[in-house]
Amino acid sequence: MGALLTVSGCAFNPKQLAKSDVDLVVDAHIEELRTLVRRLCVKLYKRNPRELAKGGYSLEQRLAQLFDDPGIYYYRELDRKVGNDALLLAFAPDYRGDRVFAFMVGLKTMLHASYGLRTELFMLDRLDQQALYNSARNLETINWRLNNLKSSTGQPYLLSNGFQQGVANLSFERLFGKMIVIQDMMARVVADQNDRAINSVIHSVASTTLLPIGL
Repeated sequence: MGALLTVSGCAFNPKQLAKSDVDLVVDAHIEELRTLVRRLCVKLYKRNPRELAKGGYSLEQRLAQLFDDPGIYYYRELDRKVGNDALLLAFAPDYRGDRVFAFMVGLKTMLHASYGLRTELFMLDRLDQQALYNSARNLETINWRLNNLKSSTGQPYLLSNGFQQGVANLSFERLFGKMIVIQDMMARVVADQNDRAINSVIHSVASTTLLPIGL
């Protein structure tokens, strides 16, 4: 018997024996979330090429740094800041580094922490529904900051949604909307699985704080 079994003509992975239906659903949503985050990164760098130039990297090099190894969280150029701290750095008035990189490191690690730093789930694994819920609210706050926070010169720290040839470009809004839906859905699924309630906090998107995730 090899690494893969064939059942009714279909490839079967033995790892699936250790997965529940919920685990498979979560795995699919983690993969979709990873795709959306990578897409967001590409779009931000294309809208903000000046940030890419600050670090002296190509887009392909930055994508490799961020996504080739999901276990890498800490980067010296960000003073090892991750999660909410890295996200705050992206909008710090005195920050002179690559704001897109700080933003993406913060976003990626915040979302990864909401899944307990796992890239896939097995039957004995348990997630925290509150962390997933909090991450969805943080996504709302982050999206608001991206669209509204500006430097002392009145310029956005990072360009995202806008008008191109008189037509509104809301592609960033749609990406954030999809990520928020995934995190809220996963929070409800995990809450049902754990038979525990979610603490639905009242949190303004314009808040100066981000909710804790556990990283």
